[in-house]
This record gives sequence, C-alpha cells and structure tokens, in this order.
Amino acid sequence: MSITSRIGSKGMFATSVFYAVVGIVFLILLPVSGFAPHIGLLGIISLVTAYGLFTKRIWSFWLVVILFISVTTFAVLMIYDVMATELLTTSVMVAFLILTWIFTGYAILKRNTLGD
Repeated sequence: MSITSRIGSKGMFATSVFYAVVGIVFLILLPVSGFAPHIGLLGIISLVTAYGLFTKRIWSFWLVVILFISVTTFAVLMIYDVMATELLTTSVMVAFLILTWIFTGYAILKRNTLGD
C-alpha cells in the first residue's frame, strides 16, 4: 500500500508533512528561544496533528483549528515585535503565516475525508 493511497490525497499528505515539519522546527528552536513553553507546546501539538491527519483521525480537524488560532496569534505578534528590526525574521514569519492559512483552509475543506 503506497503512502498516497493511505492518506487519500496528495494534498492531505502535504498538509500532514507541513504540520510535521513545523513541529520539528519548533522543537529544534526550543533551546534557541530559551525553552519558551509556548514554542514547545506548538511543536508538540503540530506533531500530534500531523499524525492525526496522516492516520485520518477525526479529532485532528479540531487540532488544526486550535493550531490555526494559536499560530496566527503567535506569528502576528512576532511580526509586530520584530517588523522594523529584522527583515529576515519578518519575511519567514509572513511566509509561515500564509502557509498556515493555506494548509488550514485545505484541511477544513477536506475534513469529510477524515474518520473514514
């Protein structure tokens, strides 16, 4: 059985890979940020969401919604905080915010495929 037949579509597979990569990056950045608990929590929830989307669990939809709200808040505050001083960080956070919105929108549109 191939991975794409297991996940159902390439888009949902890409969504689960996105959340897995975000979770790993947040956990890698945890020591750099001085072990900020919100970064660790977002990383763990992102990894659990990636697992839920990959295995088509219905509860993963709610984690996507929770991550959408919390990551949007985190990214907007981060952009506001460093907008005038660090162009690279601002650019990365804007790209991260846009990708989060795209993959959240896709997961919400395809939520009927979860729980099969």
